[in-house]
Amino acid sequence: MINKRQIGNVSVNLLFALIGAVMLVPIYYLIVTTFKTPDEAAASPLGLPRSLTFDNYSNALAAMNFPRALMNNLIITGFAVILLIVVSSMAAYVIARSNKKIYKWMFTIFMVGLIIPFQIAIIPLYKIIAGLQLMNTLPGVILISVFCINLPLSIYLFKGFIGTVPVELEEAAAIDGYGTFRTFWNIVFPLLKPIVATVAILDALAVWNDFMTPLLFLQDPKKAVLLQEVYKNVGPFSTNWTSFFPMLVLATLPLVVFYLIMQKNIIDGVVAGSVKG
Repeated sequence: MINKRQIGNVSVNLLFALIGAVMLVPIYYLIVTTFKTPDEAAASPLGLPRSLTFDNYSNALAAMNFPRALMNNLIITGFAVILLIVVSSMAAYVIARSNKKIYKWMFTIFMVGLIIPFQIAIIPLYKIIAGLQLMNTLPGVILISVFCINLPLSIYLFKGFIGTVPVELEEAAAIDGYGTFRTFWNIVFPLLKPIVATVAILDALAVWNDFMTPLLFLQDPKKAVLLQEVYKNVGPFSTNWTSFFPMLVLATLPLVVFYLIMQKNIIDGVVAGSVKG
């Protein structure tokens, strides 16, 4: 006979399946609409298209200058992620290994950055970037993404993982004559591969999906990123959803592919960094 525990497990599984199906409805609606004409989308929002056509995607590629915008996204995201990994790993190493109070205070300040949104300082930040002659440049957006938005979380994740690295390895390196810098890059950093992958994925997601920073600091159409191109094609009074949805799919598709390839590293990095020993 089926006991109460089995009935409970089946009920929970059915509940989760129902929740998953409900969450998939918007994704289904998004993808199906990209293959419809405006009349079909209005007449049957959740119905299948009468004929499969890729005209909406070809029009979206031309309307949003996809190759140029994609290249801008790749440049900003790539350089920002590399800079974040280098800077945050070194900062987290010093904070994790030093007993000086100044570094503890520095870590506290970084953690405050996780709580307070950078948007409250957008006006002075705008003046600083303008004073540095970095307005309307990709390096300006990269620096903002690194030091004003994503650095605190990266340091937090690296610090937790570095606590799992045995100190004895560094002591042995010091006996062999290694300095702090050489010890970190030759001994410690190669052991940080799981958390490096985790930080790379999370930062890539954050930088790629950031809309406000490019909107405020990139006015040149040639420097626009994918989300800016999508936003430019939104009408002031009405929007053609069969043209707009393909742009959303094209803007998120590279990141979805990257996430699917790298997702197995997220759990390994976060779990390993949560346990010391």
